[in-house]
Amino acid sequence: MTHEVKLPTLGDEGGDMATVSYWLVEEGDNVKEGEDIVELTTDKAAFSLPAPKSGVVQEKLVQEGDEVSVGDVLCVLEI
Repeated sequence: MTHEVKLPTLGDEGGDMATVSYWLVEEGDNVKEGEDIVELTTDKAAFSLPAPKSGVVQEKLVQEGDEVSVGDVLCVLEI
């Protein structure tokens, strides 16, 4: 079973776009729910996105430096 990790609504960070700054995990890594997996920046803030579920990072669909929109799939977890 897989779970898509999507860019959530940004709320206080503002806007609907963010830039992937740094991946904190690699494909094949085990992650726990709530563990930070990727750092992102907007015009107003930098923030880390936690894993929504525990699992294994199956595939990263965006690279560092990529711009992403709210709802875009960042990576896929095998859960």
